[in-house]
Amino acid sequence: MPTWEDVVTRALSLPEVTVSTWYRTPALKVAGKGFARLRTEAEGGLVLMCTPDEKAALLASGDPAFYTTPHYDGHASIIIDLAAVDPAHLFELLTDSHRLKSPPKLRATLG
Repeated sequence: MPTWEDVVTRALSLPEVTVSTWYRTPALKVAGKGFARLRTEAEGGLVLMCTPDEKAALLASGDPAFYTTPHYDGHASIIIDLAAVDPAHLFELLTDSHRLKSPPKLRATLG
């Protein structure tokens, strides 16, 4: 089971990542923009940015690791249950989230 510390370690291998806070919770940012946030709300979870189509596909997959709340309806983000997610899939989604929030010049260097 991946932990927040595992997420941070993996994220810090990506360019221009800083550990910060976002909405007063632990977060990761790229060039000052949040791309991952550890929720402290009752439902918990890790919020990652994604495309609306990717969010729909993750939710439709039936995988219990992926969920949303009414607050996140209409937002291009997915909530991940760290206790249920496949680590390889988590780190792929983390990398995608980083790419989505990266500035265009950085994104161009990511390949």
